[in-house]
Order: sequence, then C-alpha cells, then structure tokens
Amino acid sequence: MIVVIIAGGSGTRLWPLSTHSYPKHLLSLVNDKSLLQNTVNRVLQITSADKVIVIPEVSHVHHVLEQLKDIGKKNIIPEPGRRGTASCLLLALTEIKKRKWADEPILFLWADHLVRNADGFAATMLKAGEIAETEEKLVFIGVNPSYPSTGLGYMERDGKLKGWRDAHNLMSFKEKPDKRTAEKFIASGKYLWNTGYLVGTLKTFEREMANNSERMTSDYEALFASKNRDETYLSFITEPLELALSEKVKDAIVVTGSFDWADIGSFKDLHDISGKDDSGNHTRGEKIEIESATNSYVRNDTEVPVAVIGLDNVVVINTQHGVLVTNKNYAQNVGDVAKRLQK
Repeated sequence: MIVVIIAGGSGTRLWPLSTHSYPKHLLSLVNDKSLLQNTVNRVLQITSADKVIVIPEVSHVHHVLEQLKDIGKKNIIPEPGRRGTASCLLLALTEIKKRKWADEPILFLWADHLVRNADGFAATMLKAGEIAETEEKLVFIGVNPSYPSTGLGYMERDGKLKGWRDAHNLMSFKEKPDKRTAEKFIASGKYLWNTGYLVGTLKTFEREMANNSERMTSDYEALFASKNRDETYLSFITEPLELALSEKVKDAIVVTGSFDWADIGSFKDLHDISGKDDSGNHTRGEKIEIESATNSYVRNDTEVPVAVIGLDNVVVINTQHGVLVTNKNYAQNVGDVAKRLQK
C-alpha cells in the first residue's frame, strides 16, 4: 500500500501554539511526539517508509524534514503554495505515476488527527485497501459518532457490501449539520463521521476524475506534462477534495473504522482528550500556578510565569508567538481572531 499524508494547515485554530509557518500537525499535544510523527508511526504498520509520501506546504517543509528523518527527502514533496486538498491529491498522484509504482491501493489521510488505537487503524486501512483493489472503487473511511457533533462532516451508508464486513455502499455526504439534524443522524444508525481518509488505486482515481471532474483531470494532465511543476501547480484554483471530487462520485464504498479518532479542531477539543486533575484542569509546561480554577486548559511554553486564579472553563496559552485567554465556549472563534492577527 502507498500512503500519502497531507500535512498542510494554516495554523489558526490552535493559535498561538500553531502558526502559519508551524501548524498544528507539527505540535506535540498528546505525547512527546508531534501529531505528524504519530501519524507516520501508525502508517508504518501497514507499509514501508519508502512508500510513504508526505505533502507539506513549502513554508514549513524544513520542520517536516527535521521531524521525519526516517522518511527519505525524495518522499517529502512540498506544496509550493496552498491550493486546497484537491490539488494536493493531484500532486501526489502525479508523483506516483511518474515513479511508475505498481497500481496498488493508495491511502490518503491527514497529518493532524489523533488516533490512539494504532492496531485498529492498521486493520481498517488494510481492509479498505483490499476492498478498493478488488471492487475497483473509491473507499472512504468513517467512524461511529460518539456525540451529535455540529462541527464534523457525516457520511450516509446503506446496505452491507456483499462479501465484506463493516463495508457499505456510500449514499451521501452531509456537511456540519445543526444539532437537531446531528441527533437524527445518530439515532438512525446510518451515519458515520467522515474522517476524510480515502483509498483507491491510481487507475480508479483517474477513472473517477475523468467521470466526475473535468477540471481535476485537466489539471492532472497539465501537472504530469509540466516542465515547471511549481508554476503549474500555483495556477490551480483552491478547492477542497470533497467538493472537487468526493461528493460527485456515484458508486463509492464506506468502511467503518475500528479505531478511535479525533480531529482536534479547537482548544475545547484538545482539553476534552487531555488528561485532567481532580478539578478538571490540564496543565503543560513550567512555572504554572493554578488556584481555585476548574475545568481549564493551561499551557506555558515560555520562561515567564503564568498564574490562573478563580476561573472556570477557560483556556490560557502563553507562547513566544502570543498569549490567548478564552472561555472554552468561544474556542471556535480563535481561528478568526488568529487570521486577523496573522495578517
């Protein structure tokens, strides 16, 4: 199996820990390794290092090279500028085709997700690869929702795929529903959270692009033939893969993942998955003092002391890039504020 790890990100939702040039997947949030390093370690259970391609944005490629010394430099292919996940997929497919690798399953996934059950992850991806190769279809990976999230996408499944366990026909994509709709999704038992992971062979991707996305096919052919890859790539429009291709595919499969999964999209999410003391607080870093504070996330990456007194449900972050203090109920607003500051 070939694995492509998309390692982009604009570094806004977890500002000031993450920044434009040092986005979330480069951070150590749950252990002593970065999210990117943990992702690479997981995929090395299903393939060899020479078949792992990492696509970072050019502004932080040097950090990726530093963190992934076991991945050959030729397999770290910088995106010359942010052009969306659809363009990242084209960049990877072009490279795979030029290298004339065997037409085996290609797994696309993101560098910044949290998965603790590495064995379950590996089993799911190997099964998805087998299905993709046998059925000659695109296979999407979903996980059972644990609560009615309004910040994640969903996939509707219908009918078990004959001969395959935990595999279904993919009926539709639903983006970020309101709470009542999300509750209906969960009650029906037909919906999975969309992890964004997908698997297919090169031939399958080429066929689906030809059938469903004239623009992606044209860009793919132009990139493959180009003598100036960066210039050609930068001419592409910015578009997410879901809109450019995934939601247009009429005959796809969805596999239910047998692993835990979290997309850490805010400091509230990060606090939810972090260890806490008896008062519900999580602290990381030195020179932190907490008194009469509860249910809070406090991190100090500097030598300057940080004290939090008499507060509940807050996030306090102190770094060389800035200071953030917010109620966790407003954690989703951090990205908008960070974009204004980073201008």
